[in-house]
Amino acid sequence: MAKPEIKVYSYRWVVLLVFAVINAIMQMQWLTFAPIAREARLVYNVSALQIDFLSMIFMGVFLVVCIPASYVIDTYGIRKGVGLGALLVGVFGLLKGIYALDYTLVVVSQIGLAVAQPFILNATTRVAVNWFPINERATAVGIAILSQFLGIIVVMIATPLLVTQNAEGLYQIQGVFMLYGIISVFAALLVVAFLRERPPTPPGIQDQDERFRVFEGLAHILRKRDMILMLILFFIGLGMFNAVSTCIDQICQEKGLTIEQTGLVGGMMLIAGIVGAIILPPLSDKFRKRKSFLILGMIGMTPGLIGLTFAVSYPILLVASFVLGFFLLGACAPVGFQYCAEVSYPAPESTSQGLMLLVGQISGIIFIVGMNMVGMLPFMVLYIALAAVTIVITFLIKESPMILSAEV
Repeated sequence: MAKPEIKVYSYRWVVLLVFAVINAIMQMQWLTFAPIAREARLVYNVSALQIDFLSMIFMGVFLVVCIPASYVIDTYGIRKGVGLGALLVGVFGLLKGIYALDYTLVVVSQIGLAVAQPFILNATTRVAVNWFPINERATAVGIAILSQFLGIIVVMIATPLLVTQNAEGLYQIQGVFMLYGIISVFAALLVVAFLRERPPTPPGIQDQDERFRVFEGLAHILRKRDMILMLILFFIGLGMFNAVSTCIDQICQEKGLTIEQTGLVGGMMLIAGIVGAIILPPLSDKFRKRKSFLILGMIGMTPGLIGLTFAVSYPILLVASFVLGFFLLGACAPVGFQYCAEVSYPAPESTSQGLMLLVGQISGIIFIVGMNMVGMLPFMVLYIALAAVTIVITFLIKESPMILSAEV
């Protein structure tokens, strides 16, 4: 049987755009409380750990929903899988806005949003494979992850500025959460209207081949040496990012920073991630190298991590946050996800990405609890030691054979 024509469609950018929008909104809903933890404790009259719990819910639920979400995406496609996630984001984002002052119902809303998360995040590399040729896939994944950074930047910088006090000195959060809820509904409608499953013809030769199903793919992944090493790398790297993002207000509070300064320190990390995601994944595609950029990312992030741990000067903290974000988020996340999709082929991309995210959620929960029990800054010292482990791992992995053999 003759293989179908290979053609790249311009509509791929529309698909990527609407997917990027729902990605951004998902991150906004995840870290709503991170930059206003001090104010939220006063509003709900709860402990610091109970506020961190509102973000940790996403990591805990991810452990349960990750594999089923990958199964749905692989079996029924991105339109139905991401569409279900978008529907949940719209419903529970709005519910969170309506009942913003009720801690119990906010927890319920966060659980609903957390269920939505893997249906969106696990589809990133699948969207790239369905619509983009291999020499554009790291770029496409980079843009999708860039949108996540934008969502976190909005929540880190805008939320502290939007949360005001009334005449009695009480913090007003309901209007902010309601605004985020309305935006969530709008993003969900965009997904329903414009997201398509795949173009009429595949964007690459490899995409015509037979693929493993989810559980076959999972077994295949766990038999591959490079994927085991990448699981360890994501356990450390993604777990650190999840923990630092969740606890950024407490970290900066110990250094004597104001809430506005905290928002800018957290935001700087994400701004740097955007800059890195614009520069580094396209270079990875251009030079057809994955391993080199992962090595660069792990080595480059370490000085930023050291600065964020030991510095007390606000300008130095901003620089350290930028360096950490540029290399960890700009290189390691998008290039790492695409590397895993290529190395684990023919396993489904949603399975490989879901597994990387899964280990990052597990470590994120462990790290957050550890930071609250041991102390923010003492636990950050452990991250520096773990960064050395990630550098060793990137030297041990082999280059992606798929990117080396790609037709360009």
